[in-house]
Amino acid sequence: MEEDILTIEEVAKYLRVSERTVYDWAQKGEIPAGKIGTVWRFKKTEIEKWVNDRLSSGSRSNSLNQNVQIRNILSPDRIVYINHSTKHDALVELAANLSTAPQVKFAQELETEILKREELMSTAIGRGIAIPHVRLSSITDLVMSVGICKNPIIDFQTIDDVPVQLLIMIGAAYNQHSYYLQTLSFLSAKLKKTELRDALLASTNPEDAYEMLIKE
Repeated sequence: MEEDILTIEEVAKYLRVSERTVYDWAQKGEIPAGKIGTVWRFKKTEIEKWVNDRLSSGSRSNSLNQNVQIRNILSPDRIVYINHSTKHDALVELAANLSTAPQVKFAQELETEILKREELMSTAIGRGIAIPHVRLSSITDLVMSVGICKNPIIDFQTIDDVPVQLLIMIGAAYNQHSYYLQTLSFLSAKLKKTELRDALLASTNPEDAYEMLIKE
């Protein structure tokens, strides 16, 4: 389908890198791509898998574990229990919560960019988890909110057909590319643990959920 084919510009926006970087990756075969005439095109599903594979492989580095401290980017008041059953409403509620963090200067911009990012490509990574994320020049430092969904959200485009129940929303400053990727990778690895996911879904108190997340 036409909407499943992305341009260099769309992939650059999704990955938050320059179009030149995407072009170079395509030329070197570092990113799944195909040429139609002289124009590079990218399959949405292949880019999603490429991103998830990179997150998973990068997460094995010990240096990532040392650099990312959840207690530095999360607080109990930014863990919310969400009763919505649609992706849009859940993202709007969690964006409103993340906007209460002092690092976020413009709440409406955050909500708008989170929704635009999700419309371009799903942030669901499988196992019932989605990690919506943006980098904005108006955010002063990396920060996160966690949404524990009491109703499975079935309108995320998941790679394994498992409805989303854990939302990890990350906002970062535009110049925090490396730390931003480290955080995504670290959380992707941490939440692969079935016991942790089950415990978070069963929790009823933000303080308890917070302690689970900051535990090494």
